[in-house]
Amino acid sequence: MADKTVFQKIIDREIPAEILFENDNFIIINNIAPVAPIHYLVIPKKLIPSIDTVTDETAPVVGELFACAAQFIREKGIKNFKLIFNGGRYLHVPHLHLHLIGGDELSD
Repeated sequence: MADKTVFQKIIDREIPAEILFENDNFIIINNIAPVAPIHYLVIPKKLIPSIDTVTDETAPVVGELFACAAQFIREKGIKNFKLIFNGGRYLHVPHLHLHLIGGDELSD
């Protein structure tokens, strides 16, 4: 069996993280290396290695991921934000996750 990703370890409470939201399918945590005043990670509990590995079977998870992010954005009153998936050499953890980055200091 392959080693767990850091996100799987966070989901399983094997390592600590500041969990801001959790339901049966997703967690939202603070990024430990933020690039903006607001930098959260929206992470599915189901392991999908990357956006480019999404299949017809796992595509609904991506839709739910956006719905989860949208609900969180509304609840927190976040007004200015970007949603980003990384891939290839920019993906540092091989577990699909959405960066929710916000703040007035963001460049266009």
